[in-house]
Parts: sequence; structure tokens; C-alpha cells
Amino acid sequence: MNASPLLQVFEEYAVWLGAGSVGMLILAMLAVPWLVCRLPRDYFLPEHRRRLADRGPVPPIYWPLVIGRNLLGAIFILLGLIMLVTPGQGLLTLLAGLWLTNFPGKYSLERRLVAAPGVLRAVNWIRSRRGYPPLQPPPGH
Repeated sequence: MNASPLLQVFEEYAVWLGAGSVGMLILAMLAVPWLVCRLPRDYFLPEHRRRLADRGPVPPIYWPLVIGRNLLGAIFILLGLIMLVTPGQGLLTLLAGLWLTNFPGKYSLERRLVAAPGVLRAVNWIRSRRGYPPLQPPPGH
């Protein structure tokens, strides 16, 4: 029996979606632990982050690095959203993407996400497997 052309197109998309999902899973398995372990132990303790304008002058290389970091963060956010419905560490990848990007209200969003049940425990489990001390929870957690 011959499959219809429409069914063949969907089959091809399903193969690409499956391959992409496996690729995102591998990328997340490598990148998320690295990003989680780079956070300082007291990352969530201050109530507010200092603004860039309050930190003084920045070197010229700063802006290309910030743009690259934000692009990488946006990719991780996109991958995290996709992995919420496909195999992979969607929430942790989303959180890692948020850590990489800069936008107003980012820090309070991170603190709310890490206060969600199981997220801080998962992050600290990853850190402990690599010999890093656990992150201190935000006050009131």
C-alpha cells in the first residue's frame, strides 16, 4: 500500500522533529550543568541586582559579549520551551537561558522560578554531582 504524499511530508517532519529533540536533549545535558555550576552559591540572596550604570565604565569588548550572551540565552529559552513538550530538561534549560539573558525584571523572575517546588532541589542535585556547594535559597523560600 502506498502512503499519500501528505502523509509522507508529515513523516519527514516527524523524523526531523525527533532528531531535533534528541539533539536538544544532548545540548541541554551538556550545557545546563555547566551553567548551573557557574552560579555563585549566594546568587539568589540579594533582593536586587546592581544596574550596569552603577558599576562604572565598561571596556569596549563588553557590548559584543553581552549581545552574544543574550543570543545564546534566547536560544536556550527557545529550546527550554520546546523541551517542555518534548524529551529533555525543559525547565532547567529555560532557567539557564534566563540566567544568560538581560531584561528588566529578570532577577525577580529567576527568584520566583527557583522557588518553585523541585527546581532548587534539581539545581542543587546537579551541583552536588559535580562537587559544587548547593545554592542558598532566596529568603522566604
